[in-house]
Amino acid sequence: MPRAKIPRKSTNIDMTAMCDVAFLLLSFFILATKFKPPEALSVTTPSSVSSKVAPEKNVVLVTMDKEGKVYFSVSDGNVSEKKDIIDAINTAKNLGLSDQEKKNFSNNPTAYIGVPFTQLKSYLDKTPDEMKKISLPGIPVKDSTDNELVDWVRAAVGAFQGTKMALLVKGDNAAKYPSFQGVIIAFKKNDQMKFQMVTNPVPAPAGSELFKVQQTSGSKATE
Repeated sequence: MPRAKIPRKSTNIDMTAMCDVAFLLLSFFILATKFKPPEALSVTTPSSVSSKVAPEKNVVLVTMDKEGKVYFSVSDGNVSEKKDIIDAINTAKNLGLSDQEKKNFSNNPTAYIGVPFTQLKSYLDKTPDEMKKISLPGIPVKDSTDNELVDWVRAAVGAFQGTKMALLVKGDNAAKYPSFQGVIIAFKKNDQMKFQMVTNPVPAPAGSELFKVQQTSGSKATE
């Protein structure tokens, strides 16, 4: 008895609904993604083979640009600590800052302090957009008798009392030693002997001991 032949039909899948879902998901991720804002200070950090990621919370950052200017900032999420810092500076230096001027420091996520105390009030009186356009002279640190970073670090230590403070130094590759020396002096006067350097991570040289360690740890992590 001959076998009946079943007619073959081409498989046709309507992909319209799937394409609609894909475009909806793509639109959602584009709209929901927060892009990293451009850095207010352009600093070319030196390279290192360290793979340790810098902390993002409870950070007190001291930045040095290529001209040797020194800046002070606190991580965006520490609004209450920033308020305590500016209150302490205002009281210690008798600056007469208004409530709005203090808010401009504690609530502005991109506020770098890079002016001496004599210019701090006029600097904090400006809007965030105006602050970005100002060419800052930097915090005085090169004179050992007038190192104003000492006061900023002291205020930060007091504000973070009871909380682990991450002290970071981000220096430009072309920064001169006198600025770095002034930063270290400010740390020592506040008994801050441990800090982390922010660098540009690069792969360890092939064949080096660190390369072998990273290869071994990487292979174990994937097993």
